Amino acid sequence: MSDVLRVELTDGYAVVTLDRPAARNALNADLRSTLYEAMRGLDADADVHAVVLTGADPAFCAGLDLKELAEAPDTLAGGFGDSADLRRPFPTMSTPVIGAINGVAITGGFELALACDFLVASEHARFADTHARVGIMPGWGLTVLLPQAVGVRRARELSATGNFLDAATAYDWGLVNHVVPHAELLPTARRLAVDIVGNDPDGVRQILATYAEGSLLSAGEALDLEQRTSRAWMAERGGADLEARRRAVTERGRTQL
Repeated sequence: MSDVLRVELTDGYAVVTLDRPAARNALNADLRSTLYEAMRGLDADADVHAVVLTGADPAFCAGLDLKELAEAPDTLAGGFGDSADLRRPFPTMSTPVIGAINGVAITGGFELALACDFLVASEHARFADTHARVGIMPGWGLTVLLPQAVGVRRARELSATGNFLDAATAYDWGLVNHVVPHAELLPTARRLAVDIVGNDPDGVRQILATYAEGSLLSAGEALDLEQRTSRAWMAERGGADLEARRRAVTERGRTQL
């Protein structure tokens, strides 16, 4: 797609690869804007039902390009477009995003990983919040999303120390869903994407949207939200094709372990 980002479309899903390996996929203004627009376009594509986001080896993403920022500080506010939600590294997606973390995910790169719906990590993956080491503040949701993933005390430790978290510990702490050998990272992420593609796409999007909205509410409010959403969904969809979908689910289940 560009010199800094590769997009592969295949079988109902996309693989998006940050492609500045010499800079450890640091997010310069060009990559930030290209990634934002690419993800926006994929979310609007009716033929794309899942996205795998990864980096060109050896890193996932080293965060914002500090060399560029030192030379041109005004680029920090740019690189997204006038309509961008600057609270996130890419638009709020209704399409599920699987983060395939192939190496270090540092600071802004850590926030990029946290913006994904769930994560698969290579054995080489490592995570760090070095905002305090550099002397800058998180701006892409880390102080909200990291405590949701690992708990507030562990999040505070990571942010206050800037220490690295290896893949095995990230799995133990609930940050990542799977840790796999490096060579199996993309095949594993692709298989999960295929599993998502095989489901009702509108159902997947609605369930994930309900998770996202409910995470910002109290438990009681989140339960009320689920009930309202469920009733509205069934009223709109009805049961006309329920039997056909039930048979398809049963048949699919026979082929899965």
